[in-house]
Amino acid sequence: MYSSLTLTAVSESERTVSGEEMKETKEQLRVRVGQIIRALKKTYPQATCALNHANPFELLIATILSAQCTDDRVNIVTANLFRKYRKPEDYGVAPREELERDINSVTFFRNKAKSIQEASRLLIEKHNGQVPRTLEELVELPGVGRKTANVVLGTAFGIPTGVVVDTHVSRLSQRLGLTENKQPEKIEADLIELLQKKDWIDFSHRLIWHGRRVCQARKPMCEKCSLETFCPSSTLKK
Repeated sequence: MYSSLTLTAVSESERTVSGEEMKETKEQLRVRVGQIIRALKKTYPQATCALNHANPFELLIATILSAQCTDDRVNIVTANLFRKYRKPEDYGVAPREELERDINSVTFFRNKAKSIQEASRLLIEKHNGQVPRTLEELVELPGVGRKTANVVLGTAFGIPTGVVVDTHVSRLSQRLGLTENKQPEKIEADLIELLQKKDWIDFSHRLIWHGRRVCQARKPMCEKCSLETFCPSSTLKK
């Protein structure tokens, strides 16, 4: 991992060892992470989850639907879905084929319809129809993995149980030099080590917003980026 902070903090002679740029220390990385957090907060002070929802249960359903599907598409589907199905009991008694038709424009809609119905029934049986507030209980629900549980707990209840790592957080964490890993679980572990717990929820929301608006996958807009100064992958430095 290399950083622009290293370039400004040391002299030209100190930057090279056998002709190579010095590697960023853990302390320098933590300083740079703090700068990134402050820049994101200034740029996106109101950033939050992009999935439309009015309560924790709707967020749970929307997050299940969002697996390998865009938030925009999910929001189109849930606009009608949430008017028709308002509580776990509504999903639990609905004919499977009808629910499939109601969500058939999202990816893997048959598997998701099954997961939603089974999760709804389990909520009724074990949780009084309420969304549980622990990671351990949430991941027991069909269709709910660690990322979905982190989204629900962080957004709906303000409980920081981890760092949400979606495609944007994964891409930007690598570009910013915050991780060298590519698997979401390992990226999350790296971010948890770098971030204070109080920053876990908002950091993901803001990084996702930044990934959608500026640091896009195919062509990052480095000239417009509020993090460019702290980013070792900036095309302006090449």
